[in-house]
Amino acid sequence: MITDVRVPLEHQQPYGKAYERMLEKVRYEGAYPTRERAEEAVRLVLAGLGRQLTGDERVDLAACLPPEAARVLAAQIPDIQPLTGWAFVKDLATRSGAAPATTRWDTGSVLAAVAAHAGPDLTARILRRLPTGYALLFGQVELAPSAP
Repeated sequence: MITDVRVPLEHQQPYGKAYERMLEKVRYEGAYPTRERAEEAVRLVLAGLGRQLTGDERVDLAACLPPEAARVLAAQIPDIQPLTGWAFVKDLATRSGAAPATTRWDTGSVLAAVAAHAGPDLTARILRRLPTGYALLFGQVELAPSAP
């Protein structure tokens, strides 16, 4: 099921300062030419993350994000079968019609901003909750678990 998270222009509300800063961070990190392009990436990636993340981590992340971003994340129904990091990028590429390389760039740009809002402890909890392959998308090193 594809959920369209775009709102027609005539129904859009002014954004809060925290969301504006988040968009500017994504725009700068992703080298997007416009704020609108950065916002497209934010909405696509947060909707995808909302389909993957469950439990307390989902609730805690929504609480640290600007309200506009939290609504996009929380509006999604989590998928029954979580995707690995690469499958997540491929799913977003399919939904957006963009190339996987472009979608990987979008994902990294947005999730770096998400990690900045979440902080290191919540980001670590989120990464423990998600399947393998997300650490690099969040700008983190993915360490293999040590053998007992």
